[in-house]
Amino acid sequence: MDVIVIDTPQLGDRSYLVHDGEAALVIDPQRDIDRVEKAAADLGVRITHVAETHIHNDYVTGGYLLAQSAGAAYLVNAADPVSFDRQPITDGETVRVGSMLVKAVATPGHTHTHLSYIVTAGEQQAVFSGGSLLYGSVGRTDLVSADDTVTLTRQQYASARRLVEQAAREAALYPTHGFGSFCSSGPSTGAATSTVAEQLESNHALTDSDVEHFVQELIANLTAYPSYYAHMAPSNIRGPGATTLVVPESIDPDELTRRLLDEEWVVDLRNRVAYASNHLEGTVSIEYGDGSSFTTYLGWLFPWGQDLTLVGDLEDVENAIRDLSRIGIDSPDVAVGSDPAALAPQSRTARYPRTDWGGLLTDRPANEAILDVRRTDEHEVAHLPGAKNIPLHELLTRLDEVPAGRLWVHCASGYRAGIASSLLQRAGFDPVHIDARFDDAADAGVELRSSRRS
Repeated sequence: MDVIVIDTPQLGDRSYLVHDGEAALVIDPQRDIDRVEKAAADLGVRITHVAETHIHNDYVTGGYLLAQSAGAAYLVNAADPVSFDRQPITDGETVRVGSMLVKAVATPGHTHTHLSYIVTAGEQQAVFSGGSLLYGSVGRTDLVSADDTVTLTRQQYASARRLVEQAAREAALYPTHGFGSFCSSGPSTGAATSTVAEQLESNHALTDSDVEHFVQELIANLTAYPSYYAHMAPSNIRGPGATTLVVPESIDPDELTRRLLDEEWVVDLRNRVAYASNHLEGTVSIEYGDGSSFTTYLGWLFPWGQDLTLVGDLEDVENAIRDLSRIGIDSPDVAVGSDPAALAPQSRTARYPRTDWGGLLTDRPANEAILDVRRTDEHEVAHLPGAKNIPLHELLTRLDEVPAGRLWVHCASGYRAGIASSLLQRAGFDPVHIDARFDDAADAGVELRSSRRS
């Protein structure tokens, strides 16, 4: 048995191609199934089964499409109320994939109907735990319903223990979440690999002997998650259709100007330094970069269902289209190019200042406000005295709380502050983008305070 990892760092998730040299099982594939299909073709193996650990809340699945494309059996929990044909599977049921035996294990917690899979081939064993047992922690338990969170957290604790009881100690562990996904919770380690034995020694779901303490600790450490999650499970229950990843023809300058005048969402993918110095008035800056935060924050802020136009160079536009398809934002229009004046000559351009912590200390008048757009939990750990905290994901609904006058905007790295600065300027405010790491603030001489009790 060999396991091929299909990594999606843009969402912090992994999919897996598990094969014996001839037959293959794919677990929790993302919507851009061409990556999995290429991996199978390169290995010369046939995908005979596709399995979901759960109805996903953080991405649109590619399982339905892949199963159809490959002519494979589609394993989905019999209890899931899906509206498409699948091979229902239940706790304890086994399926043969070539020389491999796949056993479903009920592991409720992340969702009510979550399954994990234990795959055995001879003396080899691998555990595919989805959003159940992660590296160092477990999947979050508050995505289904606030009313169900306590119950699901208790189930998550029991499920983690039940899963390791049924698996070999030396079995490799392969979770779907836990690599940056907001679907993970608690102190995930960020490790690249692990085993059941290692988790027995280090995972708080397995080392904490007090279930009530575990429940209280996990729930207390749950933070905000992206608003687009609300759209993922309904789409996955319906069975997502295909999408195109082809870059469309660029819209013409007059049409781009019209969209800006109509205050449509036009997102500039260039780096935040270039954007701050020169951009089309009315655009939103969401830097693509390596894509690690782009999808999360665009999906979190974008008014769902509205028209979207991406502006940037061809490579970033192409990558952004693929990334956005994974959360169900399909076929955005594009304007390819890096010169704002050339893309829409009739539109006005704008800029705003960028600075660092030194600039804040030397250039900011005492009467000008500091806006912290980090999450509330980050702000409570440490913040600048007097800073107004409005998390980025709440900014558009709390613009009436934004202080008047010039605003000095910061976050943890400069990334979110860049997005916030563009949104604020678009709304008529006067931002200064503090493009600096918050961890460097104290060394730069910035006073910090904490709101948390010791």
